[in-house]
Amino acid sequence: MNRIIKIIFLDILKNKIIVAYTLILAVLSWSSFGLEDNSAKGLLTILNIILFTVPLVSILFATIYLYNSSEFIELLLSQPIKRKKIWLSLFLGLSLSMVLAFFVGAGIPLLINAPDSVGLMMLIIGSLITLVFVALAFLSSILTRDKAKGIGIAIMAWLYFALLFDGLVLFLLFQLSDYPIEKAMIIVTGFSPIDLARIQILLHLDVSAMMGYTGAIFKDFFGTSVGLLISFLLLCTWIIVPFLISLVKFRNKDL
Repeated sequence: MNRIIKIIFLDILKNKIIVAYTLILAVLSWSSFGLEDNSAKGLLTILNIILFTVPLVSILFATIYLYNSSEFIELLLSQPIKRKKIWLSLFLGLSLSMVLAFFVGAGIPLLINAPDSVGLMMLIIGSLITLVFVALAFLSSILTRDKAKGIGIAIMAWLYFALLFDGLVLFLLFQLSDYPIEKAMIIVTGFSPIDLARIQILLHLDVSAMMGYTGAIFKDFFGTSVGLLISFLLLCTWIIVPFLISLVKFRNKDL
């Protein structure tokens, strides 16, 4: 199992797309801190990168890599290796390489320019978001053999969590504005890993006042140690559940 992880990890690190992804993250991160007059503005710029660019690259690259590795996967299946170990090794190899690319590209600038709890939180959240969308990529790729459909599912998943979900939440807020639904929004937030990440980082940046009364509700809940623990558990759930579903389908799928 460790040997498979090492092969996948080293193979991905040599991939030109991952190298370009790392360099782009580094350029955007260093320039965000270099062009702004204070670190807070630079952190907000990196926040947008974490919420939009990192999920998109993670889910797209992982989905395409799995489809392109179909022959390698079939070769592994012909060996006396359990399917669970193969799928888990693929996930760990992809996840470790993507997290390393994020750490080198955005994590190092964060730790140098914001060596405090905010920078550390953004680094942790960015790594978790990477793992979430790699797990969603595994689910997307196992749902269909058609590469175009699989990539389409991955893109739609990213569009839903990055853009459509917020639109649906705003629609509900406007339609039910006469009712006290602010506390219900805390539950709704758990259905989007990107929203969980955004709220945690904004609360640590201490700009929750800009979010109005709802922001105060979020701060009262997610700003506590219990709320922080629950948000991390929810993000971990977003990693575990899609991967386990993909694992069950992989174990039962006739390749």
